[in-house]
Amino acid sequence: MKSTRTHIMEFIEKQKTAFIASVDQDGFPNMKAMLAPRKIDGNCFYFSTNTSAMRTQQYRNNPKASIYFYQRGRFRYEGIMLTGTMEVLTDTEIKQEIWRTGDTMFYKQGVTDPDYCVLRFTAEKGRHYCDLKTESFQMADL
Repeated sequence: MKSTRTHIMEFIEKQKTAFIASVDQDGFPNMKAMLAPRKIDGNCFYFSTNTSAMRTQQYRNNPKASIYFYQRGRFRYEGIMLTGTMEVLTDTEIKQEIWRTGDTMFYKQGVTDPDYCVLRFTAEKGRHYCDLKTESFQMADL
């Protein structure tokens, strides 16, 4: 099995759910299901979330993070875990870029709502699992 950037990115783009992990104040991992990234640019994955969310505060305190995508078929399971860092972005430009019309349901004040922010995950390395095989990779090498 040889993971390629093309395969990894095509696989990720097909998934509707991402699992994101942060580190809490006691050093324990915390996992949460999220909607798929709103934008993928190179090794960066962008998610929308609440500024007041517990996880947002955890990323501000410790930017170490991972994201995981999987697809479970009838006879096949494939998963990709990426590790790297998560930044909390509040600048208007990126907030507008990933904003979607239905977001007003969560952020009543629209794109300028102070409780709306963007998480930018920058992947450094990963593991790919498929057909009972695993492979580690560095994003820079793909």
